[in-house]
Amino acid sequence: MGSRVSIRMCCSRAFLTGWVLLVQMLCLDAVPIGIDKTKVKEPEIKTEEVPASADTGLHYDRYLREVIDFLEKDQHFREKLHNTDMEDIKQGKLAKELDFVSHHVRTKLDELKRQEVNRLRTLIKAKQDLEGGNDIAVDHQALLKQFEYLNHMNPHTFEVEDLDRLIKSATKDLENFDKERHEEFKRYEMMKEHDRREHLKTLNEEERRKEEEHYEEMKKKHADHPKVNHPGSQNQLKEVWEEADGLDPEDFDPKTFFNLHDTNGDGFFDEQELEALFTKELEKIYDPTNEEDDMVEMEEERLRMREHVMNEVDTNKDRLVSLDEFLVATKKKEFLEPDSWETLEQNQAYTDEEMREFEEHLAQQEHDLNQKAVDLQKQREELERQQKELNAQKMELQQAVEHMERLKSQKVDPPPEVQVEGNPVPETQSVDDQLHFEKEAHPQENHPVPQAPQEHQQQQQHHEPQNKDLAQQGLPQTHHNIPPGHQEAAQGQNNQL
Repeated sequence: MGSRVSIRMCCSRAFLTGWVLLVQMLCLDAVPIGIDKTKVKEPEIKTEEVPASADTGLHYDRYLREVIDFLEKDQHFREKLHNTDMEDIKQGKLAKELDFVSHHVRTKLDELKRQEVNRLRTLIKAKQDLEGGNDIAVDHQALLKQFEYLNHMNPHTFEVEDLDRLIKSATKDLENFDKERHEEFKRYEMMKEHDRREHLKTLNEEERRKEEEHYEEMKKKHADHPKVNHPGSQNQLKEVWEEADGLDPEDFDPKTFFNLHDTNGDGFFDEQELEALFTKELEKIYDPTNEEDDMVEMEEERLRMREHVMNEVDTNKDRLVSLDEFLVATKKKEFLEPDSWETLEQNQAYTDEEMREFEEHLAQQEHDLNQKAVDLQKQREELERQQKELNAQKMELQQAVEHMERLKSQKVDPPPEVQVEGNPVPETQSVDDQLHFEKEAHPQENHPVPQAPQEHQQQQQHHEPQNKDLAQQGLPQTHHNIPPGHQEAAQGQNNQL
């Protein structure tokens, strides 16, 4: 199909709002406008390849482009696309044509969807592993809900709902792309100013004065540049015509200019082609070798210029500028007599109130981080204290074990037993027997001195309670009240017990 078909299905990363316009990244065989087609040979049919730079910036960019690639190969779908209005595409009417594509294309789309679902599941698992939740069961179905560009309830086949979701999600996500870029730039500018103010706080009065003077000097030097033409105006395009194209500005022709800078020859200016037209203007303001020039600000200025031209020229809001739209714009008063263009240094990216809120937010973040650091330090100290206690307990336990080992090694063995007629007799009993024999051999020496009856009665009363206690405890009683000559017998009975 010609360039007209290609513009319906793809766009550069800049279009980003309509899925159909992405096909221009895939269809590069269109013949450039303005060339004598009678002198052009029919191009050979080649396998269409996506340029390496064709990236929408979406996290599902590859899936989006692969789906487009296969749908574009279906003849029926291409014809419907050619005859479908942009608004109808955004409203999902084109998605219904999926039911009529070939079986081969549908099968390949099913495979692409399964691969994308598996990719998302892998990302979810990787994120969980990084967060330390390896032991937590993952509900993939619930987590897949956050990816609105596909129907997660049916992970196996690519249906009409999947195509409708893909178109609407790409439209919504990419329409917010410029807005997000502006917000990022605003935060960048406020952080740069915050860092400058914080640096000044570290200087003494003299150093601070010199630093302020240098800052004002750099601002003045940056603002001292040639006049910047209004983006998209006749003066701006004529300058490109003369300096980039090497043509006489007196011979400027809008249609020829359009054909020269429609680099892919599809009959449309996409956002990247538009941004390329502003390079000469940006070089007037920014030089990467100058200290005062910030290249991040240069890219923001480029974005502002492109957005301005789109708002003035892109009448159907498809984020593409057709030849007709371009020619109509060149006849307007704004093209011939434009207002002056205010650059970034004339339009601060943030207000004083936004700066104040930003610094308050930073201060709160710093406070939270400091508090967290204090809490972590306390936890560390507590862990160190517990570790010391554990080490002390370990040392005490080790000393106790060593003490028990020493006691065990120093313990005296029991006295050896004496064998009498095959029965073991303790050595202490043999000593008692020897003493008994010695008493019998000298009876007079061993007789106790007679005691008075009253004294004997007192001793007997004194030992009765002791004998009763010993009897209750199962222990041998004392023999003070046993007559001489019978104590040995009582001792023998006790030994038997």
